[in-house]
Amino acid sequence: MLTKSRKEKVVKESRIHEKDTGSPEVQIAVLTEQIARLSAHLKKNKKDNHSRRGLLKMVADRRKHMKYLQKKDESRYGKITKKLKLKK
Repeated sequence: MLTKSRKEKVVKESRIHEKDTGSPEVQIAVLTEQIARLSAHLKKNKKDNHSRRGLLKMVADRRKHMKYLQKKDESRYGKITKKLKLKK
C-alpha cells in the first residue's frame, strides 16, 4: 500500500498539467509503484497467495492502461515506457 505522501510524489512526477490525477500516465505510474512494493513483499512472503492475486490484477490493469495509451497516442506511450523503464 502506498502512503499518501509517496502517492502524491509519484503523481507530481508523471502528471501532464497542474490538476492532473487521472490521466493514463499517472495511473500507470501509481500502479507501477504499487507493483514494485508488492513484489518486494512477495519475495519475503512466498505463501501470501491473496496478495499475489492482487498483484496479478494490478499488472493486468496496468497493461490495459498501457494498451489504451498506445492506441490513443504513441508518443505519450513511448515517453511513459522510457520514464518508468517498462518493456513494450
